[in-house]
Amino acid sequence: MTGFALDSLDLAALLCSRVCHDVISPVGAIVNGLEVLEDEKDAEMRGFALDLIKKSARTASARLQFCRLAFGAAGSAGASIDTGDAEQVARGLLADDKTSLEWDAARVLMPKNKVKLVLNLCLIAAAAIPRGGVIKVKITGTEDAPHIAVEATGTNARVASHVPLLLEGNTGENSVDAHGIQAYYTGLVAQAAHLKLALTTATDSVRIEAEPETAPAMAATA
Repeated sequence: MTGFALDSLDLAALLCSRVCHDVISPVGAIVNGLEVLEDEKDAEMRGFALDLIKKSARTASARLQFCRLAFGAAGSAGASIDTGDAEQVARGLLADDKTSLEWDAARVLMPKNKVKLVLNLCLIAAAAIPRGGVIKVKITGTEDAPHIAVEATGTNARVASHVPLLLEGNTGENSVDAHGIQAYYTGLVAQAAHLKLALTTATDSVRIEAEPETAPAMAATA
């Protein structure tokens, strides 16, 4: 991997922008629903507004819980995270009418950067199948030296052209924006966790693997 030279203030600002982008839509929907309740007398419309508020509140909560583990401190320095908690927040965010999540990992306490990496790989996988599909997460090996594989399968599955570069810390000729920062951050977390990434693509599937840096190099295709 390369240098990951983005300024720390820019990194923090862009990550905050990313989190705000994720939660502003459901929070805005809650505000709209409350405004309808204040002004609307029709029982059917009030029922619709209540349903909107409930659904949006669940969505906002799921996104915030996910972001807390994927981007937040999640405990003091050196803390571990329960992979069962990671599975729970991943299901809350990713599993819906279009996408299913298959999680194959023992429930253990794992160093937080490794768990954060799993969750961030899930975000990249979800973005690769905007029409929906299946996301498979498999974790083998030991807690300190895991092999992580996250695969997205769906119609026309693909990652944006800048993602492989950003996973390596290479911003190219363009500056990183609030959308690209997540892939850059994923590569940064992998580096901190002493894991190397390999991204492979096939017809209707995208697979990203992470394994200890001391393991034999894996081939990467785009």
